[in-house]
Order: sequence, then structure tokens, then C-alpha cells
Amino acid sequence: MFRKAPAFWERRGPTSLLLWPLSWVYGLVIRARKLIDDLGLGNRKPQPVPIIIVGNIRVGGTGKTPIVIALAQRLSQLGWTPGIISRGYGSTLQTSPIQVQSDADAAVVGDEPVLIAKRTHNQFPIWVFPKRQKSIAALLKHDPAVNVIISDDGLQHTGLTRWPAREGGRDIELVVRDQRGEGNRFLLPAGPLREPATRERDATLMTGAPTGANGDQYRDEYFLGRRAFSLGSTLGNAYQLNHSTNTTSLEDLADTYLPTKITAVAGIGNPQRFFDDLLSHGIAAKYIPLPDHSPLTAEFFHSLNAECILITEKDAVKCTAISDERIWVVPMNLSIPDTLSEWLQSILQRPDPNRYTL
Repeated sequence: MFRKAPAFWERRGPTSLLLWPLSWVYGLVIRARKLIDDLGLGNRKPQPVPIIIVGNIRVGGTGKTPIVIALAQRLSQLGWTPGIISRGYGSTLQTSPIQVQSDADAAVVGDEPVLIAKRTHNQFPIWVFPKRQKSIAALLKHDPAVNVIISDDGLQHTGLTRWPAREGGRDIELVVRDQRGEGNRFLLPAGPLREPATRERDATLMTGAPTGANGDQYRDEYFLGRRAFSLGSTLGNAYQLNHSTNTTSLEDLADTYLPTKITAVAGIGNPQRFFDDLLSHGIAAKYIPLPDHSPLTAEFFHSLNAECILITEKDAVKCTAISDERIWVVPMNLSIPDTLSEWLQSILQRPDPNRYTL
């Protein structure tokens, strides 16, 4: 219904209250689906390897894909063999699971899977398909050595059977939360939530600036009684879209170009976070926020009156056919804290609980 998050999602007012009856109906559907799952109805089978779901309860991006990349790299360092699955949002012409390589067409398999493949240099098998069970089957058939699967999104995908860690299982549900929090805390369409904020999960990953009282996110009521980890991120040196070996620091770009000659473009879930990060590096520019997964064309960039254009890596994978010397790509690097790594290890090393429930 909404390509771009409307302002009334952030606080309750006349519009959100007017739409609340539709949110109530949506909530009934969610509860009915949960009841079906709790009763064990349907023909669903558990997976043979642990599943880590990196999702969010808020519509739109909260920084899941960089976390998926960082998790896969850290688990690999710890001796695991990760595989990655994704719905492939924005992909077309899919009738069966597709393996993604770094040179794949983002219009066919989705921009986020291509970004993961590029950032990890095809280190991990990545498969995309809306039905995640089929992606898992294809991935494990092609790469039987994989012993843990990371799902980019999928918390609300009821076909993805799992036994959460909080219930004694070894599957892990991670909810990613950014500085916007849960907005007005209403369900769709009156608010931004796909499901109630009270939903149980194994852990919450906080990205962006703290939102709680006195700058401490752990004083936020959302975190009371919940396991939570704060993840830090930094912007790396920018590289030229058409010449990736040509790199420069953001500070040098700020010194080279006047603010009126720099334009930053972001078609991600939370463009403002990208713009705020640029500003913290001295990049004052014209900022153009676009809806998540927006297509980018040579005509669009040609229309910009700028000498320097900054874009995200997620947007860059959609620009492979564009030749414009003004475009610079700004990578974001995210670190996994040791406390999170140790907790993940403790869960993944549990014996498979499914073998005892047959």
C-alpha cells in the first residue's frame, strides 16, 4: 500500500486512528495464523541445519542486509559453513530457486542478494525464492557442507519452520531495530508494524543511534526483559562507480566539492540514517531520499545538477549499466560484538532437538 513510509506512522493522530479498524482486522489475521502454527496444522517439516532469521517487525529496512553479511563472515571465522537465503525483493521471472553470484542482474534476483554476493566475494552460497523452504532444499542439495543458514528477512514467513532458541531449540530469531523504533506502535496500515511489538523473539539487534532515555537504548521499555545487542557501523572510503579501484575518503570529498555541488541519493529503508552518517563525516549536501528498492537510471542521474553524487552500495548494484564519472559509492561496515558471537555459538552448538520429537 505504501512505497514510502508516511509521516503518520511515527505518531498517533487523526489519520492513524481512522485506519485503526483495518489494523485490528490485520491483527486478527496474524492471531489466526499464529493459532494454526501453535496447533501444528499444515504440512511443514523442520530443517536439518540451524536457521538464523534476521528480520524486523517494522515495514521497510532497518539494516538487515549488512548484519547478514557480518554474521556470515563472523560465523565462518568461528568454523561454521554458512549459507544464505533471501526472498529476493524486487526480483522477477522466478519460478524456482536461483543461486546468486556477484555478477547477477539485480532486476532478476533482487538488489540485496547481489549486494551480499559482492561484499563477500561469492564466499557463501546464496539462494533466492519467495518460498524459503525450497531455497533451503536447493542450497543444501548444491552445498551439503553448509551447517547453518542465515535468512535475510523471514520472521513473518510461516512456511519457514523453526524451533526458536528461547524454546530450547537451535534456530534463532533476531529482530533488527533502528533509531525510529516502532513508530506509533500500530499494526499496518495505521502504523508501520507487521506484527505486534510484544512478539517474543530470541534477541534484538539495535542499529543506529540509541533511542532510550538519556541516550541509553537499554532503558527503553522495548528492551525490558529482552536480550539485546547494540551493533556499531562506520562508513568506509568511497569508491568510484565505474572505477572501483579509485577510492577516496569522505573528508577529502567534503574538502574538494562545495556542499551545493554534492548530492546524496539513497533508495533504502531508512535513507535519513545514510544522510546523517554522511553529515557526521563532514558531507553537507543535497539529500534525495527514495523508496526502498527504487530503480535508478542514467536519465535520473543526468538530471542531477551536481559535480559529486554519493550513493549506497545497495543502490550501486542497480547501476552496473550506468556510466557516470560523478557517482561515488559509499560502503558501510558493521561489526558483530563478541557477546553476540559467543551467544550464537552457545545456541548453534546445541544438539538437534528435532531428532527427539519424531
